[in-house]
Amino acid sequence: MTVQTLFGQEEVSTKTRSIKFKQIKAVYETLTVKDEITNYLQPLNRFTSPDQVYATFSFLKHETKEYFFALHLDGKNRIVCIDQVSVGSLNQSIVHPRETFKTALLSSAAAIILIHNHPTGDPTPSREDIEITKRLKEAGDLLGIKILDHIIIGDKYLSFTNEGLL
Repeated sequence: MTVQTLFGQEEVSTKTRSIKFKQIKAVYETLTVKDEITNYLQPLNRFTSPDQVYATFSFLKHETKEYFFALHLDGKNRIVCIDQVSVGSLNQSIVHPRETFKTALLSSAAAIILIHNHPTGDPTPSREDIEITKRLKEAGDLLGIKILDHIIIGDKYLSFTNEGLL
């Protein structure tokens, strides 16, 4: 087949070509928890203090492994999603900003609250806890997702915001 171009007649192949590319789709999984406790996670509860977060997630103090969660919040500090970012060993879990914010972007979170437990019971933050919180805050600032707090749960809890670490 011949086509007219700016530079005159040109032969063009009539053979069709296909282009393949990957498309990513967000897939959400809704978990239904049937429990007799009717006020555990009410859909419209606003999280406004570390005490509320600790009261809701204090069960983590009994775990033997370190769990790292991100609570995705809407503009009114209501939970839209809970993401288990990492499960580690007795004294550490691997947390990376990419994995933390991948799901926060998919859930359209306005802000997040970070939670993890220390199976030893001592909520004192390690050097790694402080460093990863700093990295996550910087990443969140770039993405426009505010980190409201990082709470470490042990026999009691420690709030990075209350301690001036965030």
